[in-house]
Amino acid sequence: MRSIKMSVRSVCLAAAALAVAAGTVTPAAAAPSDTRNTKAMTWTFLGDGPDGTVRVGGGPLSNPYQGDTATGTALPVLCLKVDGSPVPAGITPDFYAGWAKGTVAATNPIRGTRLTSLAAADGLCANTFGTGWRMAEFHDGKYGPNLASSGGWSFWAYGDVPVGTRFWTYINDQPANPWS
Repeated sequence: MRSIKMSVRSVCLAAAALAVAAGTVTPAAAAPSDTRNTKAMTWTFLGDGPDGTVRVGGGPLSNPYQGDTATGTALPVLCLKVDGSPVPAGITPDFYAGWAKGTVAATNPIRGTRLTSLAAADGLCANTFGTGWRMAEFHDGKYGPNLASSGGWSFWAYGDVPVGTRFWTYINDQPANPWS
């Protein structure tokens, strides 16, 4: 008698095919798939400002609605520590370029697929820079009386980030994040 060798994977695939053929499950149920986005939003350095400040934002390549960069790409995470810093002279915050009340920095590059949640991204920032650091968010720029209003698209902060590099940055009201 001839012996038959089958891998566990082969047995599972055969069972799934039989279930579909028998009509007990649909093809979609037979093969689970990853439904996460394959693209996520990124930002970049937009300019230097007074007193050691920088402006970061999406620029023309950013897509905060569907993402703009493949999540398999390794990029730094844009991190922010909000410490209540007052707006320096020479910056007038507005909706499109608010003041983040703190400092930005960039981590070493990491594939977006490794950012499985906001907590994971915040943890990376805290582990890299220390307590109080978290992933920067699209709406972190503040403007108006007492900086009580949130804007979007870019913001000013103290710090130094690499020029010509995109950064993973999250958005709290759209599915354009690596973990979305």
